[in-house]
Amino acid sequence: MTRPARIAIVTVSDRAASGIYEDKGGPGAEEWLRQVITSPMDINRHIIPDGRQGVAAKLRELVEGGADLILVSGGTGPAPRDQTPEAVMDVAEREYAGFGEEMRRASLAEVPTAILSRQTAVSRDATLIITLPGKPSAIATCLNAVFAAVPYCLDLLGAARIETDPARIKAFRPLAK
Repeated sequence: MTRPARIAIVTVSDRAASGIYEDKGGPGAEEWLRQVITSPMDINRHIIPDGRQGVAAKLRELVEGGADLILVSGGTGPAPRDQTPEAVMDVAEREYAGFGEEMRRASLAEVPTAILSRQTAVSRDATLIITLPGKPSAIATCLNAVFAAVPYCLDLLGAARIETDPARIKAFRPLAK
C-alpha cells in the first residue's frame, strides 16, 4: 500500500492572514481536490501574508516537510505586494512554464484580465508547486486546465502517486512499453 499524498494549500493574502478577510481560496482548492482525487491524501492548509521572503520560507518548510504537491493561492497579480511568483522562483529547481500558459489560456476564456496573471508551476526535490489565483472559481478553472498532467508529473518527481476520478479529470500517464 502506498502512503497518502501530502498536499499543502497555501493562501497568500495580507488581509486573510490578519483576519480582515475570510480565506476562500484555500477552502475552494481543498474542495476541488477532494472532488477529483480518489486516492488517499492528507491536506493541510496555511494562510500567510504577502511578501517574497515569507512565502519562500513557507514553501521551503513545506518541501523539507515532505509535501508532494503544494498549491499556492493568491499573490500572482500585478500589484506591488503580489510577489508569489518571485518567491516560488526563489525556491524552484525547475520551472514548468506550460502550466502557466495553459491556466492563462483557460482563464482568458472567462475574463480578459487573466492576461495579468502570473501563474506557473515549479518543482523542488520531489515536490510540485503550482501557483493559482485567489478566487475559488478561478482556481477551479486553472486546475481543470492542467490537472490531467499533475499525477504523471508527481510520478516522474518520485512523489506519492495520486489517482483521479476520470469522470472529473482523466489523469494522463503514458502506457508502459
